[in-house]
Amino acid sequence: MLSKKTKYGLKALAYLASQENKQPRQISEIAEHENISQKFLESILLTLRKTGFLGSKKGKGGGYYLIKEPSEISMATVMRVLEGPIAMIACVSLNFYEKCDDCPDEKACSVNRLMLKVRDSNLDIYRNNTLADLI
Repeated sequence: MLSKKTKYGLKALAYLASQENKQPRQISEIAEHENISQKFLESILLTLRKTGFLGSKKGKGGGYYLIKEPSEISMATVMRVLEGPIAMIACVSLNFYEKCDDCPDEKACSVNRLMLKVRDSNLDIYRNNTLADLI
């Protein structure tokens, strides 16, 4: 299940991407428009700034803004930053792989085979969609 952090992060990114003039937007404006707790949104936007999706400007006329064009922001990258591993179990993760303690042979494991298919399907969707596709 998608976490609220990721859901709200996607909504905030889509809101910023949909702004025609690309000027910085205050947290309060984004929070009100997207019906998100301002305090929670602050931490999400800070994460997105630290990972290179957003820039911020202080003072009058300040706020958050996209650093890249929406078409350059892959949903796979956003999902990994906000949600963590795309794979549902660690033994099929591309970036966060860990061997299962209870599985002597991954190649013979029916759960592993199914979760590889799930991971690959999700990854295909995330890789082939950008922030521009959300708006």
